[in-house]
Amino acid sequence: MAGMLYLCATPIGNLRDMTTRVVETLRSVDLIAAEDTRNSIKLLNHFDIKTSMTSYHEYNKVEKADYLVEQLQQGKNVALISDAGTPAISDPGEVLVKKCQEAGITVTSLPGPAACITALTLSGLSTRRFCFEGFLPSDKKEKAQILEELKEESRTILIYEAPHHLVRTLEELYEALGDRRITLCRELTKKFETILPTTIENALALYGKEEPRGEYVLAVEGKSLRQKKEERQASWQSMTIEEHMAFYKEGGMDEKSAMKQIAKDRGVPKREIYQYLLSK
Repeated sequence: MAGMLYLCATPIGNLRDMTTRVVETLRSVDLIAAEDTRNSIKLLNHFDIKTSMTSYHEYNKVEKADYLVEQLQQGKNVALISDAGTPAISDPGEVLVKKCQEAGITVTSLPGPAACITALTLSGLSTRRFCFEGFLPSDKKEKAQILEELKEESRTILIYEAPHHLVRTLEELYEALGDRRITLCRELTKKFETILPTTIENALALYGKEEPRGEYVLAVEGKSLRQKKEERQASWQSMTIEEHMAFYKEGGMDEKSAMKQIAKDRGVPKREIYQYLLSK
């Protein structure tokens, strides 16, 4: 029988957040795949875990995933851990999970810490709807495309950032989104945990005076639905009603449906649009 892959969440800072179930699983599996074995050995030593480790990281995620699938197919149980938090979240674990599913190998997740969720709950921003971007890409073209998409995002936006890139990212967010509410969460669960609810503009002013320290999660306020509606109405108002009608008819809409949609776009009664067009 094939073995099982266990996705084991590890602490993002405070070792007391390690669950009993994860400790027991790491002790019982045949092999632990770790993002950085030099870092993970400290965790294993702390909990007196003697299981063998192998490296699994961004630069070997494809070939090592094939090796781990082979081990699983031979009946070995494997645990996957990242340097901190839940595997497969901004982590090469997603490749291994996909390959296991394709090979018919059972995968289970042992829940625990995740920096993005921890930051969201501390942000003071809306938690009902949110989107997770992780680290913004280093490629300028790809990053510009994502920032353009985020302009219209109405959900709370969660972004990971390293201290040496923080100011640049705040500048790019300010340029793309304007001044929004933002909560900067640093060193989560650690001794110097800091939660700073502010605005992007004020955050830039702060870090123009002091150097960012620690790993950050940025929770950024999404564009309000009211603001999006007002902007849409403003864009329609810049068109004549005739241009507005032509826009919908060119898209294949019949005249009656177009008049109804125009009235909705402009926030006026449908008869007002009908009477205006009738008079022309």
